[in-house]
Amino acid sequence: MKRNVLGPANLKEGDLRGYPVGKRNVMVACVGGKMKALDDWCNHAGCLLSGGRIEGNTVVCPCHEVGFDLDSGKNVTSPGICDDQQRYDTELQDGQLVVIDFPEV
Repeated sequence: MKRNVLGPANLKEGDLRGYPVGKRNVMVACVGGKMKALDDWCNHAGCLLSGGRIEGNTVVCPCHEVGFDLDSGKNVTSPGICDDQQRYDTELQDGQLVVIDFPEV
C-alpha cells in the first residue's frame, strides 16, 4: 500500500484543496470532520475539481457544474456526461495528511 504525504493536515470544515502528487493532483475536501480525496482532474472537461465548490457531500466541477459524491466518486448530477471519479482513502499521520494508493504517474 503506497502512502503519499500531502502536507500538514490543516484543512478546516468546507475547505477544498488540490495537492500535487508526482505528475498528477489529488483533491481533498474536509466535510463532516473527515478528509475525502478524489482525482482532481475532471475526466470530461479537464478542469481541476479543487477549483470548484462543495455542496453538502458533493464537489461541483467549476467547468460544467457536474457534481461528484465525495464518499464514492460517483457522478451524481449528470451520469453519462462524465465518468465517475476515483476515490482514495486518507489518514492523518503525525499531523500530516496522507493519501493512500494514489498513482503518481
